[in-house]
Amino acid sequence: MRKELLVLAGLPALFLAACGGSSPQQPVEAAAELQEPLAVRVARAELRQAPRKLWVTGSLQADETATVSNEVAGKLAAVYVDFGDRVRQGQVLAELDKRELKLQLERARSALAQALARLGLSPDQGDVVPETTPAIRQAEAQLETARTKYESAARLVKTGDIAHDRYVEIEKAYHAAQAALDAARHELQVVLAQVQSLKAEVALAEKRLSDAEIRAPFDGYVTERLASAGEFLRQNTPLLRLVKPYPLRLRFDVPESAAPAVRPGRSLRFRTDALPGEEFAATVTEVAASLDPRSRTLPAEARVEVRDERLKPGMFVQVQLVVDPDATAVVVPRQAVRTVAGLRKVFVIEDGRAVERKVETDREFGDWVEVRNGGISPGTLVALDHLAELVDGMPVTVIESES
Repeated sequence: MRKELLVLAGLPALFLAACGGSSPQQPVEAAAELQEPLAVRVARAELRQAPRKLWVTGSLQADETATVSNEVAGKLAAVYVDFGDRVRQGQVLAELDKRELKLQLERARSALAQALARLGLSPDQGDVVPETTPAIRQAEAQLETARTKYESAARLVKTGDIAHDRYVEIEKAYHAAQAALDAARHELQVVLAQVQSLKAEVALAEKRLSDAEIRAPFDGYVTERLASAGEFLRQNTPLLRLVKPYPLRLRFDVPESAAPAVRPGRSLRFRTDALPGEEFAATVTEVAASLDPRSRTLPAEARVEVRDERLKPGMFVQVQLVVDPDATAVVVPRQAVRTVAGLRKVFVIEDGRAVERKVETDREFGDWVEVRNGGISPGTLVALDHLAELVDGMPVTVIESES
């Protein structure tokens, strides 16, 4: 009886060997052939215009910053602004003691008036250039008298009416009068040069007096006060720090791979953690001529288009750059992608069967997501449901989704 049982148990193995030793895969495929097709909803992959974007970090900076200092030394008489005050261009921010500067100006004006008087001019005729002066006119009169005497003596000496020594004396007086006129004319040039020099001294004294009032170089705000009234200040002592916050500058560094896409005039968007959920626009204005050799990035600057008091200089921002505005992407519905153990896959429908494709996902477009490296092209049918039940090669019945 035992021998009969052993013979009966070996019959299935002998039967399989007689069938040619088929592989284990063949029974699975045969089972799939016999399986009832699974009805699945499908959608078609689409090609969408999807500009390639890149996020980089940047910071907002003020349009202008300045440390205001005094151009002349002196005692600080008053400071009219303090931290946080808004100032206008040309507004007096602080003032030095002017008494000594006024005296220097009066002394320079007096010296100029004295030089003009030597030319026969009044202080309000500083721009007049005279052709003659009282000294020149006096020298011309003396020369005319000496010439008349000389010509008369020249006639008389020939007739013997005057001694030769007297003639020589008159001749010398005539030449002396000529020299005196030349000296007077030379003195005119000297005094004219002195007038120009003294006019410059007056202008310099006026400037020093004006510089005693420290004025704002631009519209802005006071960020720091560095001196107080009563202090004696040497020349170029810092007094105040000013900032002109608007229009804001946006400084950022572009990776080497994206450098060709950044150029003046291109628009960009940015956001900051200080204002979550909001985005702002800016326009690229400047791009560095070369990359930073240390970071291999390209420094660039943009101007913020709209003034928003909530945006402050010094804020860190995230900048969105459009690297390739003409880029496209193949997208499928988000529900067509299944993630298992960190791997993403999509089932495409080919010849009535589900074919598994491993993919990488990238950008999202609402309910659609970009897929790459899976050989999926626009128009490819992808399964939307029963993803957990589908296996590679399973027959399916297609129900095309209206969406």
